[in-house]
Amino acid sequence: MTEMTELARRLTEALERIGAGLDAGLAGTEGQSDEVAGLKEALEAERTTNAQLTERVRAIKHKQETMVGALEAKVAQLTRQLDATGAEVQRQKRLNADLADANKALSEAATKGVAEPHLINRSMQTELEALRAARAAEMAEMEEILAELKPLIEEVA
Repeated sequence: MTEMTELARRLTEALERIGAGLDAGLAGTEGQSDEVAGLKEALEAERTTNAQLTERVRAIKHKQETMVGALEAKVAQLTRQLDATGAEVQRQKRLNADLADANKALSEAATKGVAEPHLINRSMQTELEALRAARAAEMAEMEEILAELKPLIEEVA
């Protein structure tokens, strides 16, 4: 992109030097007016072409900046979603480990023939928390799916 801008700048400078040279040359000769008029016309055509190229470069640069901004926003959104999902997965892993420990303690108590209410209570609380974590993970996943579907639905509408 900077190469195009540099070329446009150099072309503009060259055309200005040519124009200045033509103006200086015209002051000294009046017999070559047809040739000078043709050169002026060619110079003006080149200036118009240069202006069009400069505008195209600006439009391309603006479009590129817009696309980069949109992509950066999308990456940030996906990163947030991934972080949230990762946190829920870690929470589920922790709760599953707690549930396994509670069930092991409950199983050992049952093997000994001892019914310990606090072990049963702990096991039930851990299982309930694990179910809540699973639901939260499913909700986060649903939000991700809805976030992806919303632009498609709006596009169709």
